[in-house]
Amino acid sequence: MFIKTLTAAALVLAAPMAMADDLKLADFQPPTHFVVDQVYAPFAATLAEKTGGAVTVTTYMGGELGPGPVEQYNRTVEGVTDIAFGLPGYTAANFPTTLLTELPGVIDPATGTQAVQDNIDILSNEYRRVALVGLWNNAPNLLFTSEKPIRSLEDLSGLKIRVPSRNAGLVVEAWGATPVSMPAPEIYNAMQTGVIDGAMIDATTLKAFKLAEVTNHITMGMDTTVSSFFMIMNRDSFGDLTDDQQQIVLEAGKEASIAANKAWMRVAESALADFAATDGKEVITLSADEAAKFNAASAPVVEKVIAEADAAGLPASDYVKALKGE
Repeated sequence: MFIKTLTAAALVLAAPMAMADDLKLADFQPPTHFVVDQVYAPFAATLAEKTGGAVTVTTYMGGELGPGPVEQYNRTVEGVTDIAFGLPGYTAANFPTTLLTELPGVIDPATGTQAVQDNIDILSNEYRRVALVGLWNNAPNLLFTSEKPIRSLEDLSGLKIRVPSRNAGLVVEAWGATPVSMPAPEIYNAMQTGVIDGAMIDATTLKAFKLAEVTNHITMGMDTTVSSFFMIMNRDSFGDLTDDQQQIVLEAGKEASIAANKAWMRVAESALADFAATDGKEVITLSADEAAKFNAASAPVVEKVIAEADAAGLPASDYVKALKGE
């Protein structure tokens, strides 16, 4: 049964502000996910406070406004929801420049969100059908496996590894595994039933999606991919706001992005430590020599993806240089 989570701001303001513009925020993640309290509640409170209660937010978790994480972008464009959380990687063809941050070495997970925010104008064309409210990156994506520990590049040969996007798939393929595209909510069953051997995903999912129950080994230490998350808003819903309210939404979105990145990093660190301390679970940190093999295998992928994006007329090289402060 799906659960509707009302933010504190919406609960307080809904009754006295009958004419308020209450925005629906759709997220496919479970209602127990840390994003509710650590990102959405402060975002909603900021909007309510700075608009004098004229704009409130009601958050719908667990896909209550429609199943399927991949549909979050279309759900927003079509007005099923006012605001949606999603991954650009799930509809990668729409966001080729955005997804350059996924490539190993392009951003540092701890500082990448601020770098993206500082260069957000470069991405404006990719979000022309919606209003881009928030954009942040997760903690580093690690290799989760159910049965086989990954201690070397050769250990990945022939394994089926879930990936969050095309770019991540290219990296996993360069490492010798077979990439399998799959939304995060489907990973648990796929690993439990042996449909996949493992997954590339960040450590927050050990608890948020209960992946610790089906994962026995986690490998880290190589340059890896970093996923992006967005909060996007329906154009008409955004246009219905006053100019001042629009600015408040955008500023609150920037604050939410920075807060979200910090939350992902903090929760990932804690979840990984708890996993490592659990009997029968193993966190493998690759040796410098083994990590170098992974990095050497993925380096041509990074160069190729950037070159192909440049050739397609995208500001790929310029964006990557800007993110790196070059």
